[in-house]
Amino acid sequence: MTDIIVVGGGGREHAIIRSLKKSPEIGMIYALPGNGGIAQDAICVPHVGAKDIDAIVAFARTHNIGFAVVAPDDPLVLGAADALIDAGIPVFGPKKNAAIIEGSKVFSKNLMKKYGIPTASYETFDNAEAALAYVKQCPIPTVVKADGLALGKGVIIAMTRDEAIDAVRSIMEDKQFGESGSRIVVEEFLTGPEVSVLSFTDGKTVVPMMSSMDHKRIGDNDTGLNTGGMGTIAPNPYYTDEIAAQCMETIFLPTIRAMEAEGRPFSGCLYFGLMLTPDGPKVIEYNCRFGDPETQVVLPLLDSDLFTIMKACADGTLTADMVRWKSGSACCVILASNGYPVKYKSGFPITVDEDFAAELYVAGAKRGDNGELLTAGGRVLGVTSAADTLADAVAEAYKNAEKVHFEGAYKRSDIGQRALKA
Repeated sequence: MTDIIVVGGGGREHAIIRSLKKSPEIGMIYALPGNGGIAQDAICVPHVGAKDIDAIVAFARTHNIGFAVVAPDDPLVLGAADALIDAGIPVFGPKKNAAIIEGSKVFSKNLMKKYGIPTASYETFDNAEAALAYVKQCPIPTVVKADGLALGKGVIIAMTRDEAIDAVRSIMEDKQFGESGSRIVVEEFLTGPEVSVLSFTDGKTVVPMMSSMDHKRIGDNDTGLNTGGMGTIAPNPYYTDEIAAQCMETIFLPTIRAMEAEGRPFSGCLYFGLMLTPDGPKVIEYNCRFGDPETQVVLPLLDSDLFTIMKACADGTLTADMVRWKSGSACCVILASNGYPVKYKSGFPITVDEDFAAELYVAGAKRGDNGELLTAGGRVLGVTSAADTLADAVAEAYKNAEKVHFEGAYKRSDIGQRALKA
């Protein structure tokens, strides 16, 4: 039996832990730091933060940890995988020099340009005046992106020229995303259905997971501010077998080979954010880890042992036949604190009806003095249901979401509707 650590403390980590728990090879699972809901499925270590790499390595050494899963982007970009590997602990997750594929949008855009991987045309800037001069005459709408990590929120879609100017000023001058906005990418606005494809890779072989569709904006019908994600469905009906084959040939394999050619072999989970444009599939973004909340709909449909796959990614033995999927669909509805993603209150008790019958992934919650679960974040919970059809999965997820209660709970009412129309 192998004792493992999972670094992180959100809904994504809860879904990963829930899936890993099924493996007969795993002994203890420690979550660093974990959260109040993850505590039901793993031993949480709240004093070890996800970015405290020295403390993570020290904990792994003193607890005879045999395997580590580093789930969030920040520790990967900071070099958590390198530090653990140097300590002799195998890791699921890319090294620092490969995690840059998410850590710098300028790097990833230049990589795609160099290796002919289809993406939106773009310009990069490290000077606000030059960027402002450009957006005053570039085609509109346009997309303005902070170069570095910004909690999944560093992208502004400017539908008017004034919005483009405001975006440059807020990112580069007002430092809305801190130092992540010291450089920006201004890119062509693409149209078409969006698709998220997570993939397992050992640096040479890439095995795509089931496709999914995220719902980023806070309001119904994709209105309002961007969030970390308000819900997901899988599989994505726009992503046909034909498109999947095309993506493998023009995007997935070329990306893995490009990273290897650059001396930055990528192993772990590589996330492809795609737009199915009239000119074919194009990359909107790469992430160096599982997406959140995509993980909450994809992993419940996995029919293989996740630990076996993760070990194969870490030791370079991944094969396509290791990854099998259940038939059917899944839907995840996020319950958020009222006022998210701007201002919201926390500390409200969470209760769940006895007849709740879905997966409940906890993202932002803590334990109170009496052990009760309290809200502690913007996105609080994810309710996931799997069923034979997408319509049934959506209906089940919403039925069960009604059985979870806390003051100021907010959810979108249309998760999956766009997919059902497709």
